[in-house]
Amino acid sequence: MFLKKAGILVLLSIIVLSVVIWLLVFPGSEEGFAAQLVMFFGLYGYLLLSVATMTSPFAKEVKQAFGASFTKVHHTFSILGLVFVTLHPVFNAVDSLSLSVFVPNFTSWITFWTFAGRPAFIILYVAFFAAVLRRKVSKYWQPFHALTYVVLLFGIVHANLLGGDFQTFGIVLIFDALFSASMASFAIKRFKNYRKKKAGAVSAGTPNQNFRQI
Repeated sequence: MFLKKAGILVLLSIIVLSVVIWLLVFPGSEEGFAAQLVMFFGLYGYLLLSVATMTSPFAKEVKQAFGASFTKVHHTFSILGLVFVTLHPVFNAVDSLSLSVFVPNFTSWITFWTFAGRPAFIILYVAFFAAVLRRKVSKYWQPFHALTYVVLLFGIVHANLLGGDFQTFGIVLIFDALFSASMASFAIKRFKNYRKKKAGAVSAGTPNQNFRQI
């Protein structure tokens, strides 16, 4: 992989953002070590998944910037995000000594959204395995993989309602902006796909110019 200037700028931006997140949350934190790990993996897992989704509409640009295939770059961020997001409830379970952190709570509307990270965790793995099985279910994998955007929605609502680290305005601003950018990337991707299909339909419907009418 040979990074171009644009790729270096993207990675530097992610590094700078990661440092800012760290400085806003962890110095002076009175949380125990396990609780800090829960916050760490939740925050950086969400960051990595957001970056992965934001690359989706820009396959050509990503390949040019990173000097590697889009799939390789996208999957690197996605897998790292998956690992971090997985460790988030794992350390939460260790800290609370309870496996209930993996079980969705439907006792009320507010409770469901407060603990929306639980169904988000399950949905994330559905989206992940859809990508793994994309060659075997080529007609159906994309809608399931697109559930990643639902994961980001559930995750940001859960974080805003429950996250102690979201008491800091800077963290709220950063992560709400990441969610908004991910949703914008979803809209851009859908629009590009629409234009591509429309162009293909027009091309298919254009008469052959070599055809000589009588």
